[in-house]
Amino acid sequence: MTEFKKRLNQLYNNYEQLTTKPNKKQESGNGIFDRYQHPVLTAAHAPVFWRYDLNPQTNPYLMERFGINAAFNAGAIKWNGKYLLVARVEGWDRKSFFAVAESPNGIDNFTFWDYPIDLPETDEPDTNVYDMRLTLHEDGWIYGLFCTERRDPEAPAHDQSMAVAACGIVRTKDMVKWERLPDLVTKSPQQRNVVVHPEFVNGKYAMYTRPQDGFISAGTGGGIGFGLADSMENAVIDKETIIDNKNYHTVYESKNGQGPAPIKTKQGWLHLAHGVRNTAAGLRYVLYLFLTDLHDLTKVIHKPSGYFLAPEGEERVGDVSNVVFCNGWIKDDDGTVYIYYASSDTRMHVATTTVDQLLDYVINTPEDGLRSSLSVKRLNSVIDNNKKFMSTAKDEAIQAS
Repeated sequence: MTEFKKRLNQLYNNYEQLTTKPNKKQESGNGIFDRYQHPVLTAAHAPVFWRYDLNPQTNPYLMERFGINAAFNAGAIKWNGKYLLVARVEGWDRKSFFAVAESPNGIDNFTFWDYPIDLPETDEPDTNVYDMRLTLHEDGWIYGLFCTERRDPEAPAHDQSMAVAACGIVRTKDMVKWERLPDLVTKSPQQRNVVVHPEFVNGKYAMYTRPQDGFISAGTGGGIGFGLADSMENAVIDKETIIDNKNYHTVYESKNGQGPAPIKTKQGWLHLAHGVRNTAAGLRYVLYLFLTDLHDLTKVIHKPSGYFLAPEGEERVGDVSNVVFCNGWIKDDDGTVYIYYASSDTRMHVATTTVDQLLDYVINTPEDGLRSSLSVKRLNSVIDNNKKFMSTAKDEAIQAS
């Protein structure tokens, strides 16, 4: 066997071991959700035939010709009995594209479809695209809303980082063929993290937005907005109402944005969002939850304090460290919820929980008092209420050991 064939066999063996590795729950969860031992998608999950030219005549050293840097920030949907992630795949060239990965159980054995999504362009081509949110709308279409990035036309020649972010829109009925629609139009200078609500509101398409002044800084904008559009074919939102704002000295003081489309429950609409604060080591991204009224989507009725999920252990290390981000979750018919979150702009993970657990968490966890003294009072109340149970629990633990 030639060295080329030996190396190729090893590449395929490594890929097979990675994509078939079982994924088990981590021990000692927090009662709200369960993390899993392994990421569900990484750069190494990209097929061998994406990354390597397999022709020994044109690539005798079997070099990686199309390098993949990361697979992260994936939209999610249950489709034809399979769990699908539309991942943001980033090449060594820093360009991102979308690709579908499929799993039979939502926990492991994720493999990419043979080809990435062939995303149509508008008359103004995208420089970069990323972070697609998927919504199966009651009109029968699956909408994919994503960030389309183009260089700021007003940027000086010496600054090659200034950009304009807008909301790109595609739709599909089979997850294979995608129709590109015109970008969303709003009065905000920049838009990110836009999500379509799954139901009509007063006969219109409802969307969650994130207006901001600059490409990086939210400025006078920010907060999770809400607006209505007459159609998706030419989506225009004339008025954005902020339903969940930034707040000083919280986990969402710098920026916040809607994650995936909300989940409908009997108690209200469950929202998963990301919050950003600044630290001496840079921006820190975490996830948090809130619940809005079933009929008035702009009314937040429950919002626990602090974060719901933050980066832990190896999740804290990557291209952009100390970050978790989620733009995809799936609610199964039995009430199980699969939360697909990325860590440090590098890889994808899954956490599982149930609708009942999430509602218990959202409704019964106290809201942020916004002052240290109120946090202490709340903790003292928890301790006082638990005192009567502590001795019994301690005795039972001793007997069990």
